[in-house]
Amino acid sequence: MESRVKLFGHPLHQMLIVFPLGLLATSVVFDLIHLLGDSASAATVAHALIAAGLVGGLLAAPWGFIDWLAIPRGTRAKAVGAMHGGGNVLVLLLFAGSWWLRLDAPAQAAAVAYVLSFCGAGIALVTAWLGGELVDRLGVGVSPHANLNARNSLAGPAEPPSAH
Repeated sequence: MESRVKLFGHPLHQMLIVFPLGLLATSVVFDLIHLLGDSASAATVAHALIAAGLVGGLLAAPWGFIDWLAIPRGTRAKAVGAMHGGGNVLVLLLFAGSWWLRLDAPAQAAAVAYVLSFCGAGIALVTAWLGGELVDRLGVGVSPHANLNARNSLAGPAEPPSAH
């Protein structure tokens, strides 16, 4: 099944998700720079990157939701898409909490602000894999001949070997 929303022939959601993923991941790198080197400027950059990543996530999400609505019920793709989308909502909430906790003084944020970001980044790794599963394994958004019930990538080839 092909994406419902395209720009210049390519799925819009897949084009937009690189921004929040990259921005939020880079915020964690700057958090580590701040925590390991006591760099106030790195803390400020991390805070700004989180804000930009949240905006990017809010811009990408509706287009993914529209594509998810088009996936037929009862398929593996529908379930994977629900986990992908729900997980990404959680990622954005965790990073939003982290951003809010740093609002007054990014360089003096409580430890919980970093815990929220690091948990968000960890969950984002899982949801990014799920997004890859949707596109690369199941063909959602890219193929009119998508196999919406293909088995999990971790189980081997998409089609089990035929028995002769």
